Amino acid sequence: MRLALHWPVKKHGEFLMDKRFPAIAEQLLLIERELRAQGWWDEVSPSVEALSSVEPFSVDTLDFHQWLQWIFLTRMKQILEQDLPLPNASGILEMAEMVYAEQPEESLGLRSALKKFDQLIVDAR
Repeated sequence: MRLALHWPVKKHGEFLMDKRFPAIAEQLLLIERELRAQGWWDEVSPSVEALSSVEPFSVDTLDFHQWLQWIFLTRMKQILEQDLPLPNASGILEMAEMVYAEQPEESLGLRSALKKFDQLIVDAR
């Protein structure tokens, strides 16, 4: 899945999108790149049941990298493409730190991209 983004047009002299959208779009591309680089990118989607989990990060049905790819990136792409409100908070890095505690070097790029994403979300508050 490549993130193809479509930006809102100008209306009445002002852009309708959140000013963080371009930076967030860049972070999402970096997150995807890191998942692919580490071999944590799946070509086949998990089952509908697995994707329907109501648990945080779908911990009961998906690995963290699957959640990032199939839930997080997909949802963030929809938010950006449809000019929807961004989340008010993000703690994805905290989860990544726990998941990749045994793989600090391999996960460094991904954790860095997730940290920047979290910062971009928090910066609006």
